[in-house]
Amino acid sequence: MVEIWFGLAAIMAAAFVVLDGFDFGAGTLHLFVAKSDGERRQVLSAIGPFWDGNEVCLLALGGVLFVAFPRVLASGLSGFYFAIFLVLWSLILRGISIELRSHVASPLWTAAWDASFAAASTLLPVLFGAALGNLIRGLPLDGDGWFSLALFTDFSARAPVGILDWYTVAAGVFAWVTIAGHGATFLAWKADGSVAARSHGAALWLYGAATILLVPMTIATGIVNAPMLAALPGRPLAWLTLAVAVAGLAAVGIGLRRRRDLMAFLGSCAFITGMLATTAVCLFPVVLRALGDDSRSLTVFNSGAPDQSLRIALTWYALGLPVVVIYFIVLFRLHRGRAAAATGREGY
Repeated sequence: MVEIWFGLAAIMAAAFVVLDGFDFGAGTLHLFVAKSDGERRQVLSAIGPFWDGNEVCLLALGGVLFVAFPRVLASGLSGFYFAIFLVLWSLILRGISIELRSHVASPLWTAAWDASFAAASTLLPVLFGAALGNLIRGLPLDGDGWFSLALFTDFSARAPVGILDWYTVAAGVFAWVTIAGHGATFLAWKADGSVAARSHGAALWLYGAATILLVPMTIATGIVNAPMLAALPGRPLAWLTLAVAVAGLAAVGIGLRRRRDLMAFLGSCAFITGMLATTAVCLFPVVLRALGDDSRSLTVFNSGAPDQSLRIALTWYALGLPVVVIYFIVLFRLHRGRAAAATGREGY
């Protein structure tokens, strides 16, 4: 049962990054791809029907960890306390920036909220990328599975470590480039006119940069967590998920070159999903890796809830998941086509 719930946690994490990632990326780029108030409202109209629903995936991930791996959730919330507050403040700032920017007809008012929206949207991918970098690198877990982290120490990725070091910063930068490219492919698909054209150009540059950065990032991962890459050859599922990532990256390139915007966006979704799934498969069964002492790591086997509890929870999960999937299908169908800025002071 714990294997199933590990897979569900990975699915929820990938769903959050893919779904909320495109509106993070749109927020990061909207000051650059949209030059006028009308164009910026078009960007907000493109993500408007989706962004708040997308963030529910993060709550769903927390729910999966609470039900299946409570020790992991407790240790992670405690150890990443400061970082989690940064994430929460950024999420709050994004939400109020979207909702409040059009409430007052003042250029200064809208410019201030646009800047805060861009800043929060830029910070979030970096924070989540650095968090994933911490999980891959390892954490200073004690014998009871607890840890604490300074913001940074000597940036060496060796004990004593902090939240930020050369590897986690690199992971944050790579995450930002990828998510910004993801948002650009979404806007190229959903926006229109000059916004779509500028987004298409941004996607070409950003996904080109992500492709180049992928090689040194893989090498860096092998340096800080050699067992993770060593596990890849012996895990057929990892080869399958890696193939999905490679196919997705190829689809992005083909879609952008041929101006097939939906193909590029779906390829971006596949690339991100494949990369995260490959990471999860190679890390299994470790959830929180102990730096320097693998015996202290929290795995699905030593931190999972009792099987009977997981079976009951899985029944309810099986009932709820189809409802969520149907909701997103209906949502995307209702809002298919190109987005346009609302008229007057309506909407965004």
